[in-house]
Amino acid sequence: MNKILLIEDNPDMRENTAEILELAGYEVMTAEHGKRGVQLANEIDPELIICDIMMPELDGYGVLHMLSRNPKTAGIPFIFLTAKAEKADFRKGMNLGADDYLTKPFEDVELLDAIEMRKKKVDSISALNVGNESELTQFVDEVRAKGALDMLAENREKRVFKPKDLIFEEGHNSYYLYFIHSGRIKTYKTNEDAKEYVEGLYKAGDFIGYNALLKDSPYVDSAMALEESEVILIPKEDFLALMYNNRDVSHKFIRLLSRDLAEKEEQLLHLAYDTVRKRVADALMRLYDKYQEQDKEEFKISLSRDNLASIVGTSKECVIRVLSEFKSEGLLNTRQSEIEILKPEEIRGIRF
Repeated sequence: MNKILLIEDNPDMRENTAEILELAGYEVMTAEHGKRGVQLANEIDPELIICDIMMPELDGYGVLHMLSRNPKTAGIPFIFLTAKAEKADFRKGMNLGADDYLTKPFEDVELLDAIEMRKKKVDSISALNVGNESELTQFVDEVRAKGALDMLAENREKRVFKPKDLIFEEGHNSYYLYFIHSGRIKTYKTNEDAKEYVEGLYKAGDFIGYNALLKDSPYVDSAMALEESEVILIPKEDFLALMYNNRDVSHKFIRLLSRDLAEKEEQLLHLAYDTVRKRVADALMRLYDKYQEQDKEEFKISLSRDNLASIVGTSKECVIRVLSEFKSEGLLNTRQSEIEILKPEEIRGIRF
């Protein structure tokens, strides 16, 4: 957390505060009013924002409100500065999602301590990018220690799903957030002719099922195990309580939703305009990018041609034909349901 945006309309306060931060080793950008601050936040991607409340043109509350509505800036830690110490001002800022609150005048050490506390919290919450159960448990313990939610760690159910087992089904009521402990899972939609279109591919460390929970609706798609998978079930009530009580966690899932939307838009564009050959190549690269282990050069995956066709959005026969072409070109090997990628960059470079 080295890049800080300071939004302060008082020139002396802005200069003095920036000097303190720079002496402490931070890279500081400054804005003289709220509108400029919102503009800079979108341009420079700061790791922390320190913002005065009482400013012309756009006050601090307005700045926080605007940034919180933008997925790109919603997760940036936010500290208010104010000359007012009334509880009403404090509560209004915290209700809007501020992370901390400093009252002017403040000591240098108060400012630096507030920043350090935010850094530690962000580092601990980053455990949401977990890859195994112990890291999930560590995250839960850290959340509990902060008093955000005591119930999350209790009575967590773990289930094992065999290949082709349904984890949840489109249209059914949503009750759980699912954390993938091990295995590989796909999410998909089914049309009136019972044809599947794969929307997402997931592995250990991923969460699934949060879209429906956040919408308070039935599941919008189905999830099925591609291989034997172990999944931890977090009850809906516990997940929503955590979302409402911990701003960092809510921002994490906002970012996940934004990522999902961008990926789906890209998939639709490819489906509309790309050749089948390119779509098969892109599907293989999705699998490669998602499931390739960093310490291994070779990449093999066991995947039925039906599943690959669902990812591509075409018939199984078309997929088999294109795979045969790629095999004859030396790009991959196939053996029954197994696919071995030999030349990933050449496959990634296919345009037609």
